[in-house]
Amino acid sequence: MTVVTATPAPGPVTGPGADPWTDTAASACSHPIRLSGQITAVDRATGQSADLFKTWTEVEVPAAPGFTETVRVDDPLYVDCGNRREEVCPHCSQVYKRDARQLVLAGLIGGKGVPDSVAEHPCVFATFTAPSFGPVHARRERNGKLLPCRPRRDASKRVCPHGRDISCNVRHLPEDPRLGRPMCPDCYDYDEAVIFNAGAPLLWRRFVTYLPRHLARLAGIRVKDCRELVKPRFVKVFEYQARGVIHFHAVIRLDANVNDETAFVHPGPFWTAGVLKTAVELAAAQASALCPVPVLGGRTLLVRFGPQTDVKIVRSGTESALSREAVANYIAKYVTKAVGIPSMSPWPVRHLSEIASLRCSAHLKRMIETAWNLGFRRYAHQFGYGGHPLTKSRRYSVVFGYFRRERAEHRKVQRWPDGELDPWGRPLDERVVLVLKDFSFAGMGYSHATPGAELALVSADMARGN
Repeated sequence: MTVVTATPAPGPVTGPGADPWTDTAASACSHPIRLSGQITAVDRATGQSADLFKTWTEVEVPAAPGFTETVRVDDPLYVDCGNRREEVCPHCSQVYKRDARQLVLAGLIGGKGVPDSVAEHPCVFATFTAPSFGPVHARRERNGKLLPCRPRRDASKRVCPHGRDISCNVRHLPEDPRLGRPMCPDCYDYDEAVIFNAGAPLLWRRFVTYLPRHLARLAGIRVKDCRELVKPRFVKVFEYQARGVIHFHAVIRLDANVNDETAFVHPGPFWTAGVLKTAVELAAAQASALCPVPVLGGRTLLVRFGPQTDVKIVRSGTESALSREAVANYIAKYVTKAVGIPSMSPWPVRHLSEIASLRCSAHLKRMIETAWNLGFRRYAHQFGYGGHPLTKSRRYSVVFGYFRRERAEHRKVQRWPDGELDPWGRPLDERVVLVLKDFSFAGMGYSHATPGAELALVSADMARGN
């Protein structure tokens, strides 16, 4: 048998090339995954098998006078890459962003299997920042008025120990490339900045441990009793500041701790949003964690949150500017748009020599080099941070898999409005028919410049332009 590759034409979800048995199908993806394989149905009673779907066809073509040859024509299945980074794939990042918004919103106002009564539970929106590692250019505002970056009237305080001027009277615009860069690179503590990024996931876990303790102190009860009464639920996302250091945005909700994990019960009249706000502030101020540094031979360094922790109460309706819908939109925006910062490398660094060729500022290159030298090489391109962009407690709301399953079911209904049939004309029932999927990786990206591929790339360029 001769195997050749045909020029595939990725079409709409219900058109040729779409896989109705998977949770996604490439449409406007910039770098889709090519899969090769088939789906086979096996009758459990008789053992008879038949193909439901396959990525190739076999045709007979003339080979010589009086002879034919069977030729296998491959038409790979295109599946979305699923990359959440907006600069890598605008289409997939938009899907991820919409899913993240619905996930956060379900835990704030209900829906997707979460009761609407959850909107009455005490809830806060908190921002946990990093401490200062040295003076940097920053954009400062007060009451909507843009202020100078770092004004210094005292001449003795304008010069650092290395003789550099660390004052700045410029009112920086949002696109100013100087934002986040140190006034004096020699004064800036790059080691501490990278170690904070690396230890941030540990620090968050310590905060989650301390929060019930402060709730118990505010209620005047034992910690054990407090854990039996209430349960904090959260969803958080990280954001890179311009200086390359992360901070967390988190929605924290308080529920009653009941045996039924599927229930969302109000914790009671004493547990107000004000009590939760105070407990979060106290826990953030106390939380600390020891971050192991690989190059120090097992030694650990202490990391803590900065003093600028901001906690706001989240309310429904128009009684507060910080509404639940606004919080969900805010977190979903940073899930994709702020996982990186301008000119930040989206790919891991494989060797120290690659850092010099990166298209980013000298400050960011030094952050990457510091992370490499400290032993955080796997996440050097992320300045040492190795956590997930979005994490949540188990029972905050639904999971991302919920939305993928819903999309898969929706596409099945689109393709088979009257119900899916097995190869023998019966309604497909996996208790009667065993469905076997056998796919292998065939590559990344479109194999040829087909009209569908060109449309996908144009769509991606338009999304980036917006």
